[in-house]
Amino acid sequence: MSLFSNTIHSLENGLNYSSAKQKVISQNIANVDTPNYKAKSINFKDHLNDSISTLEANRTNPRHFEFPGSKRNGYSINSRPFQYNHNGNGVDIDKEMSDMAANQIYFNALSDRINGKFNSLKSVIRGGK
Repeated sequence: MSLFSNTIHSLENGLNYSSAKQKVISQNIANVDTPNYKAKSINFKDHLNDSISTLEANRTNPRHFEFPGSKRNGYSINSRPFQYNHNGNGVDIDKEMSDMAANQIYFNALSDRINGKFNSLKSVIRGGK
């Protein structure tokens, strides 16, 4: 029996992704005036699509679908090939700031949800008191 549900593990993975995205956005903002710096972006959707297309599952009934291949998790950091400034810099500060605000909202939602999960566990441990 597992003490924690898969929900907590999924929320933890979401928080790790949000943290990595924050680091990438911060690097882009810090290098807004660096000549020839190419803005980076974190890519999770391609990995998700690859994982879904190559999902491996345990087939317990012959009527179930088959899922060939292997399962991959994670995200990748890619450079964006755009040039916004005359010095070869590819950072759009307005886009980075809006991405940072969206990421902050995402992080806060996940942290509130995981906090609620732990408060529920705490309530169960105390016997509902």
